Amino acid sequence: MIDKIIETALVEDVGDGDHSTLSCVPENGVGTARLIVKDNGIIAGIDLAEMIFKKFDSNLTIERLIEDGDEVKYGDIAFIVKGASRSILTTERLVLNFMQRMSGIATQTNEIVKLIEGTKAKLLDTRKTTPGIRYMEKWAVRIGGGHNHRFALYDMIMLKDNHIDYAGGIKAAIENANNYLKSTGKDLKIEIEVRNEDELTQVLAVGNVDRIMLDNFSPERIKNSLKLIPSSYEVEASGGITLETIRSYAETGVDFISVGALTHSFQSLDMSLKAVYV
Repeated sequence: MIDKIIETALVEDVGDGDHSTLSCVPENGVGTARLIVKDNGIIAGIDLAEMIFKKFDSNLTIERLIEDGDEVKYGDIAFIVKGASRSILTTERLVLNFMQRMSGIATQTNEIVKLIEGTKAKLLDTRKTTPGIRYMEKWAVRIGGGHNHRFALYDMIMLKDNHIDYAGGIKAAIENANNYLKSTGKDLKIEIEVRNEDELTQVLAVGNVDRIMLDNFSPERIKNSLKLIPSSYEVEASGGITLETIRSYAETGVDFISVGALTHSFQSLDMSLKAVYV
């Protein structure tokens, strides 16, 4: 998947040639460049940068000075890349685009993870990602200390409000999902979303799910609901959770808290790849 994303990105950016570079940089020119961090945060995408460089030109060499997940500050140098000047220039923007975005996600994720430290709650991302580069964004969440929810539609059954409504209710949705797993031989976890206490009661009456998502419940309502939910179920809190309130949600005792903003609302970290002039 990573290879395909890199290949597509190179085709999109390079096309039939990097004519700016081809027109003025000697074919046999050799250069060195440094990745300079211009923000404070958590660095992410160094592994990916090396993959991009090597994919385009296997003769490029990368000297790492820091690693993915490290805290960085303005002025830090993440790595030094050496080799064909043309190759460095052609891959420069692609490396920066991914690293800036991934580092922004990792930084925000890390900040939120610190807010719930000391509780058992795990911070989850969602499918609210940029189409085509989901793997990179969810990778950045992991680097920042968060956890991935299902990766996509195929690796978990998640019965949300629209599924339930279209299926004809909670009982029908759960029974249909379990029958589907039996008929297909698939081994997938089932999660179901509930919007209120009445729906929670219906889910508990039917059973046969692995995780219950309490959607848009206040911390107080979650505490009361947890008294009713057997320990055999995983419980996830989602919806309406802010930086100011996430600690109170984590302290309810839920297993997971999902936050879509990890991958759809973040500030990229500024950085640049600068040639070392000799």
